[in-house]
Amino acid sequence: MNLDDVHRGVHRNKRPKRVGRGIGSGHGKTSGRGHKGQASRSGWSRKPSFEGGQMPLVRRIPKRGFHNRFARSVAVVNVGQLEARFSDGDEVTPETLKQRNLAKGRYQVLKVLGDGELKKRLKVAAHCFSRSAKQKIEQAGGEVVVLPGPAPVGKQKAKATA
Repeated sequence: MNLDDVHRGVHRNKRPKRVGRGIGSGHGKTSGRGHKGQASRSGWSRKPSFEGGQMPLVRRIPKRGFHNRFARSVAVVNVGQLEARFSDGDEVTPETLKQRNLAKGRYQVLKVLGDGELKKRLKVAAHCFSRSAKQKIEQAGGEVVVLPGPAPVGKQKAKATA
């Protein structure tokens, strides 16, 4: 094989198919649409899911579940992870958690959960704390700082009616 054979017959821009230009072109008369029927008419198009009148797969399969597009994205960090990654007296913030790969990606709310043990005194700043996480941080002599942000779910204030 020669190097100049590699691209023989390969063209950068494919020429458009010219239909309806006489019988000698191979695409004359019916222009590749066959005889009669819906697909032969002008303006006809089908959905990608069309299966020739058969009930489409999209409609045959049962639908399950629900995805809330307005739900907040929550990053979760456990107290045990803080014990492993931070030393005594450190300040835990969303920025320091990101640097230590504990809160990855994009999120709206940072929540600290109480899984694991905590013996170090840490100043932890987050949007939400579970009851057990707050208790463990304070028992170890640390401090809990609640960051301003979206209101926790279920704790919105009721509108006053006058």
